[in-house]
Parts: sequence; structure tokens; C-alpha cells
Amino acid sequence: MTPPVVSIVGAGIGGLVLARVLHVHGVEAVVYEAEPAPGSRRQGGQLDIHAENGQVALHAAELTEEFHAVIHRGAEATRVLDRDGTVLLDQPDDGTLGRPEVLRGDLRRILLDSLPEGTVRWGCKVAAVTPLSDGRHHVTFADGTSTATQLLVGADGAWSRVRPLVSTATPQYVGTTFVETYLYDADERHRAAAAAVGAGSFFSMAPGQGIFAHREAGAVLHAYIALNRPADWADDVDFADGAGALARVAAEFDGWATPLTNLITESDTPPVPRALHALPDDHRWAHQPGVTLLGDAAHLTAPGGEGANLAMLDGAELALAIAARPDDVDAAVKAYELATFARSADSASEARTTLELCLGQGAPHALLDFFGATSQVR
Repeated sequence: MTPPVVSIVGAGIGGLVLARVLHVHGVEAVVYEAEPAPGSRRQGGQLDIHAENGQVALHAAELTEEFHAVIHRGAEATRVLDRDGTVLLDQPDDGTLGRPEVLRGDLRRILLDSLPEGTVRWGCKVAAVTPLSDGRHHVTFADGTSTATQLLVGADGAWSRVRPLVSTATPQYVGTTFVETYLYDADERHRAAAAAVGAGSFFSMAPGQGIFAHREAGAVLHAYIALNRPADWADDVDFADGAGALARVAAEFDGWATPLTNLITESDTPPVPRALHALPDDHRWAHQPGVTLLGDAAHLTAPGGEGANLAMLDGAELALAIAARPDDVDAAVKAYELATFARSADSASEARTTLELCLGQGAPHALLDFFGATSQVR
């Protein structure tokens, strides 16, 4: 029996893993993406790809070798500083590749390159989805074109257009806003900040606020300035005035060591506010024939290190379930959903715990305890 076409909304890494693993097993898939082209926007920063989920997905996609070629070696190092700039923890990359760092854009490129030409249909922004009979759905795009699906998979992120078909849940603000900055050619132009950040991941925290950063390939420092503030806090900052906005955000860190606040004041890009939202920890839905969700569309959480990894594992496991039961795709989807409900609930709880460790009243020492460290350089 010829397997059905799988229609995937969203060409993020979760949706692309699904398409790739389906392709490996001879199942046809089409990916509809709102962006006009692969390089139309920056794809975000580094991701740590975990051995127990993200790397499992890449193995199922038969892309382990390509993945290893884009790993940022040495970037698994971790540093924790207090607000005065005192180093509390300094752990080098141990070289085991348990959670190696890669740029999201590099990972997405590998996945795109692995798919047959025409698999991804660019510039297809979903305008409406209408259920039809027998589990099929009619998808209309903003340009007026449309398609009918046999299995529709919402891999379209936090504000999914597919999610309302199965769930009334909507993401809620978690009480924290990140402000994103970039410092380029950091070892020459931003030496104090570069020295503070070190070789990999960097954390500096106090209750209610923090400065987090990654060293990316090419001497790039990518920082997230975290503030526990009301949902409308960013509305009072004129982010169209880049210099003024940086000064306003830096003022929230008055008294912090200058090498740390340099990650704000010396940004080479305009600051970008990112209010953090999450779905309920136990988000799940009653199974609906012909449609399902993966990744942030299914289980959006505050940043906790698992989001991208779970999206990739979702994609791989859904593909493997379909490939194993091409004559009963509905049963395959049901089995996938039960598995993702269980693991995503655990991950959501862990993400809330992580955010509390980083920005709660015990910061920064609560995070040190989590790492199994003491307030000493290691």
C-alpha cells in the first residue's frame, strides 16, 4: 500500500527532521513554510544537541556525520559569575560530545540539503485550515492557493495555526522577558566581555535578573539579558532607538561589573525583546484523525535546554511510527501523541525549575548547587 502524503506546516528543525526521516523510509512529505526563502531571516543562535534526544533524532535521519562536521568544538564549557564579576564556576568542555553546540542555522541547512528538491514549499503562509471528511483538512494560504491533506502536522511553533484544530490552549507569559544582543569580533573589539564569557556558555545572575551568553563560532558573543518584569515592560522601552534601548536595559543592571554590562552596552546589533511564553505543563489534546502537532506547537516551554531537542525527537518518532504502520497511520499518530505527552510534561516542569534556579531568590548559588558545584573555580 502506498503511504499517504504527510503535510507539514513549518520548516523549523522539528518539521524538517520529520520530513527527512520520512524520506529515509520512503514516505512522501511536503513542508509548507511561511518564510519566502531559506535565508530570509537569522535562524537564532547555538543549540546544545543532547545525546538522549536530539542526537537520537539525527541518527534516525542518517545525518550524524553531517552534524559532527558543524559542531562548535570547545563550546560545551560553562562559566558562572556573580554580579560583581567573581568567577563561581569554570568548567571546560570535556570533549565527550554529550551536549555539543551547533548553530541553529547550520543544523537547518543540513536538514534542508538532505531533502529532495521541492519538498519545502517556501512562501506558503497558512491563512486558514478547515476540517474535511475522513480526517482530511483543507489548508488555504495567504496567496490564495490551497491544498487538501491526508495527515496534517503542525510544526509551526509557539503561535501555531494548526493547534486550534485540536486544542484551545494558548501560550501565556511566564513573567520573564529576554533582550537579545550580539557582539562581533569579540576577542579584538570586546575583550572584557569576551574574557568574562569564556569559551562556551555563560551565566551571571541575581534574583529577578540575569545575563546569559554563548560564545559562537567566529568570535561572536550572543547574549540574552533576562528580566522578571510585567508583560508590558517592553512597551515602555523604545526599541526602535537602539542606543537608547540598550542604555535603558543596562540601567536595570546598575552596579553590576562592567565586563558583564558590556554585553548590553556594546551590542553590535539593535536589542530585540523576547517575552517568554509557555503552554500548560501538562498540555495534551484528544486525538483527532488526520492532524497532530510537534515541537513548540505541542509543548512550548520557557527556555530550559530541551525545546529544540524535543522537537527533533518528536519529528523522528512520528516519522518512525508512520513508517512502521503505513496501513494504519491513525494508530501510529495516537501512539506518537501518548509518548510526546509524557515526555513533554516532564520537560515543561524541568524548564520552570531551571528558570527559577537562574532567576529566583536563590540565584546564583541555586544554579551552582544544580551543577553540583561550590562557589569556587573548577
